[in-house]
Amino acid sequence: MSRRADIIVIGAGIAGASIAAELAGAASVIILEAEERPGYHSTGRSAAFWSESYGGPLIRPLTTASGPFLSEQGLLSPRGAIHLADEAGKDALRRLADEFPDLLEPLDRGRLEAAIPGLAPGWDEGLAEPTCADIDVAGLHASCLAKARRGGAELVTDMRVAAIERTGGRWRIGSFEADVVVNAAGAWADQVAVMAGERPIGIAPYRRTIAQIRIDPPAAPDLPLVVDASAHFYFKPEAGGRLWLSPHDETPCGPCDCAAEEIDVAVAIDRLGQVVDWRVERVEHKWAGLRSFAPDRLPVYGFGANANGFFWCAGQGGFGIQTAPAAARLAAALLLGTPPGPVDPAPYSAARFA
Repeated sequence: MSRRADIIVIGAGIAGASIAAELAGAASVIILEAEERPGYHSTGRSAAFWSESYGGPLIRPLTTASGPFLSEQGLLSPRGAIHLADEAGKDALRRLADEFPDLLEPLDRGRLEAAIPGLAPGWDEGLAEPTCADIDVAGLHASCLAKARRGGAELVTDMRVAAIERTGGRWRIGSFEADVVVNAAGAWADQVAVMAGERPIGIAPYRRTIAQIRIDPPAAPDLPLVVDASAHFYFKPEAGGRLWLSPHDETPCGPCDCAAEEIDVAVAIDRLGQVVDWRVERVEHKWAGLRSFAPDRLPVYGFGANANGFFWCAGQGGFGIQTAPAAARLAAALLLGTPPGPVDPAPYSAARFA
């Protein structure tokens, strides 16, 4: 016997969990998750920071609009960020300053040395982003799932979607039926679209590597997030004087349970050694996650081209967590036909790929 709902959400990562939280109560919702537990892939492998400059000017409205909710829920902790440049990165740093003049503050060599002990010669220019914060990713994800449950949503795990049928004006996925399907499948979003008879957008997943390392001297707890303006590395402190370090890699990778490659960790450590004089004692842990982008690197929210109740909620790249509250409100409003709120939905419309 079929289990029916108004809406089926495919994927229970942050995209699926947050839109389900917004929809539940206004509609009956079933969330289908392929893995044993939700948030196993990209959501559970985030670098966990909130930065209004991250993703560029067209992502900022979603990030900024998400800030009050994240703060009110106690999900942000002050961190601050420094965008750092050597000679090769100065043009990139200036472009960043031009894009966010109200957000970023120039730093000279003296202030950089005070903020980043052991800074190597040649890294003489930087921009401070005081509003950057750490995000409690697990807390945010759990609160979205809890809100969805309170609204009556049902979460079904270990349910890998193998086929999607459209019969009698409704969608059928296994033993589940609904009027609307929300494609929040992350790296698998295009595959889900093809199963539903929709033209794929070209959402491509890329691998991003992070290593947790022990360094000497230990990382100070008030060390800011440090981001290379040329996008060759970033690092931030972790508990116990450890450091989270990434080579800022974007390696094309098919949808999968990806793992960190030794070469990417080695590249990250080599780049760190060119920036600071800290000694790496040990790599304690390493992992990789997939960041999935549409061709124009903006997220996709809206109904598909076939006007049959297929809704895109995909392409969030590496900024899906920091934008989740506002993006979910916007996407749910588009789906339910209610006013979308303060963020203009036009840049993210699925219609731009029609």
